[in-house]
Amino acid sequence: MTAIKHALQRDIFTPSDERLLSIVNVCKAGKKKKNCFLCATVTTERPVQVKVVKVKKSDKGDFYKRQIAWALRDLAVVDAKDAIKESPEFDLHFEKIYKWVASSTAEKNAFISCIWKLNQRYLRKKIDFVNVSSQLLEELPKVTEESVPSGENQSVTGGDEEAVDEYQELNAREEQDIEIMMEGCECAISNAEAFAEKLSRELQVLDGANIQSIMASEKQVNTLMQLLDEALKEVDQIELKLSSYEEMLQSVKEQMDQISESNHLIHLSNTNNVKLLSEIEFLVNHMDLAKGHIKALQEGDLASSRGIEACTNAADALLQCMNVALRPGHDMLLAVKQQQQRFSDLREHFARRLASHLNNVFVQQGHDQSSTLAQHSAELTLPNHHPFHRDLLRYAKLMEWLKSTDYGKYEGLTKNYMDYLSRLYEREIKDFFEVAKIKMTGTTKESKKFGLHGSSGKLTGSTSSLNKLSVQSSGNRRSQSSSLLDMGNMSASDLDVADRTKFDKIFEQVLSELEPLCLAEQDFISKFFKLQQHQNMSASMTEAEDVDGSSLSRQHSSGTLPPVSSEKDMIRQMMIKIFRCIEPELNNLIALGDKIDSFNSLYMLVKMSHHVWTAQNVDPASFLSTTLGNVLVTVKRNFDKCISNQIRQMEEVKISKKSKVGILPFVAEFEEFAGLAESIFKNAERRGDLDKAYTKLIRGVFVNVEKVANESQKTPRDVVMMENFHHIFATLSRLKISCLEAEKKEAKQKYTDHLQSYVIYSLGQPLEKLNHFFEGVEARVAQGIREEEVSYQLAFNKQELRKVIKEYPGKEVKKGLDNLYKKVDKHLCEEENLLQVVWHSMQDEFIRQYKHFEGLIARCYPGSGVTMEFTIQDILDYCSSIAQSH
Repeated sequence: MTAIKHALQRDIFTPSDERLLSIVNVCKAGKKKKNCFLCATVTTERPVQVKVVKVKKSDKGDFYKRQIAWALRDLAVVDAKDAIKESPEFDLHFEKIYKWVASSTAEKNAFISCIWKLNQRYLRKKIDFVNVSSQLLEELPKVTEESVPSGENQSVTGGDEEAVDEYQELNAREEQDIEIMMEGCECAISNAEAFAEKLSRELQVLDGANIQSIMASEKQVNTLMQLLDEALKEVDQIELKLSSYEEMLQSVKEQMDQISESNHLIHLSNTNNVKLLSEIEFLVNHMDLAKGHIKALQEGDLASSRGIEACTNAADALLQCMNVALRPGHDMLLAVKQQQQRFSDLREHFARRLASHLNNVFVQQGHDQSSTLAQHSAELTLPNHHPFHRDLLRYAKLMEWLKSTDYGKYEGLTKNYMDYLSRLYEREIKDFFEVAKIKMTGTTKESKKFGLHGSSGKLTGSTSSLNKLSVQSSGNRRSQSSSLLDMGNMSASDLDVADRTKFDKIFEQVLSELEPLCLAEQDFISKFFKLQQHQNMSASMTEAEDVDGSSLSRQHSSGTLPPVSSEKDMIRQMMIKIFRCIEPELNNLIALGDKIDSFNSLYMLVKMSHHVWTAQNVDPASFLSTTLGNVLVTVKRNFDKCISNQIRQMEEVKISKKSKVGILPFVAEFEEFAGLAESIFKNAERRGDLDKAYTKLIRGVFVNVEKVANESQKTPRDVVMMENFHHIFATLSRLKISCLEAEKKEAKQKYTDHLQSYVIYSLGQPLEKLNHFFEGVEARVAQGIREEEVSYQLAFNKQELRKVIKEYPGKEVKKGLDNLYKKVDKHLCEEENLLQVVWHSMQDEFIRQYKHFEGLIARCYPGSGVTMEFTIQDILDYCSSIAQSH
């Protein structure tokens, strides 16, 4: 170990100006790894830095290298594991806990002892030593020959540290004196013993001189002793006088003690009187209610503003007196008990008076408001409750007082308010909706036709009759739309638009009237019943219990509020009971609008969505937001039913077998629906619902157009497909519906394909023999006969070709084209105006076939001189002439 220590000192610590004090051979606990050394070092330069360094043998050779170093000030705990039983294990707590196992217990003890000494000297006992023997910390470790190899320097266990403690550096003057002394003696360096003997002789001479000096001062010492004797005598005399004085003052002391005791009792009495006065003043100041407040609580006028203000101040003062925090022992005083009982009686009396007065105000409000209903009977407006709210808000502070002092009466007032106001609002809202329904249907007679009767304005009839009426109205729209094509006057479609616009305005006015009414009532409830604080209602109940000193009855009878988790929920429950008729009345109005015209569901969906979105931005959990959200679900169902009805009508459509098809009714209805929907849903929140409906409808239109085309007997299938898909393409191009871009492209493709198919099929008729002849020529070429050898075939020689060509002179071609034009004209409808488009396509197709025939003649009959009896220019002239003549 000594050799290792010297090697470490030489190779690692000396180059870095450090001195190795202790070393221990360790390995990590619980892991089989190579051993390493923990070294305790100090720097040789000031300020001294103390470190614990981990040194490990290099894997590439026999030399050692420094692996990690910790400052000793970062060491928090040294844990030796067991203070009694010897164990080589120990832990060092730096930024984390390092667990080590020493090669021997002696090495571990020596290392811990060194750490303890360094802690005592440099860190002022900052490190905690746990499970370490007290003997090891109090004394220097006894390093035996077995624990430390012979010849090892004792500095390993801390001996060098003690040497460092005893050594004192010479100052400059001491160094100068030593140098002068050594210069005076020639043998100071060469012969140390001679120099030491010389110094010893000089020391003896100095001691003798000191003794002689002391003996010379004996006379002075005798004089000093005499003076001390005289001083002792003076002290004895002073003590005698003091004893006599003490005897004289003994009686005075007894009298002063009696006076002191008397003064203490007087001071104690005064202190008690001051404290008693303070307690009496406290009780008088905090538990004395002014006579004016008592009179206001007993007889105050609750109808006038001045009386309400006086009662409010008196109630606040009473609450302060009842809520005063009494000091220990006050509640045992009879006067305090009597005053508390007086306050309790006064509170009960005023609470009854206040509850009775407010109940009368609620009843009077119901009568006063009912008298104004006649003024609004013919107008689509709701009565204004602001004056009533304004008058009641004067009692808001008193309601807060009642809530905190007598929750039973507060709850009773809440129930009575809901009962009175729910009946009042029910009358107002039902009359309001009755006016709205009459305005929607036009007159009272018309309203009976739609199932309205009585003052309540409720709808009658089953769901099946409603659906039947909706289908009939849609059928009426189709017949009216078809008559529009024949009439140039005021159309039924324009009448539908006017009716729908009127319905939209009425429905918007209904929602606009209901929304401020609900918001104003909710705001009033929050302020009047003091429910704007989002706290648990049980806290207020507990306060009331503490004030009264007894548990208040909170039994909920039938009709009272259900248990709620917060006052916000209580507001919503009150609003639900007060406005319980709003949701069914809105549903009835929506059902009526859907009966009148199923397309009204589009208007209602947009308006209701906007009002729901507005209400949710204010408060997503409010009564208005929840109610409108529920009604919106009904509106959405009606909208979906409208879409389903249209698809069902498409599937049930029947066409005449005797007349041409033209534009199908459901294609025209889709155009009407899309145009109406785009105008309604412009910048609407529920655009996604419309896009889904578009997708369902357009798929239904596509499928049923093809179905009708397949069933058509009078009009060719290609014509039905071409005309209707052209109409669909034109509609989608005009409206620019982004979600139907793919369907627009598909409609265009179907229109183009069926136009081409119809043109090719129709052009096969006028030049039938010529077509058959050239089809035979192409068949021979396809069989492998060379084109220039086709003319040698008996059935396709030049004579046969001339014979076929002569059958189609220009006059015959023009006649055939004219007949073709008339036939196409019979197939196509006038609504779509596709005749010229089809005719131009046929002209192009005819020219293409002509060029194809000429090419075959040139290749298969070269040099024959055979040509068609009409030219391309003749075809153009024929087509133009025929088109102009018709």
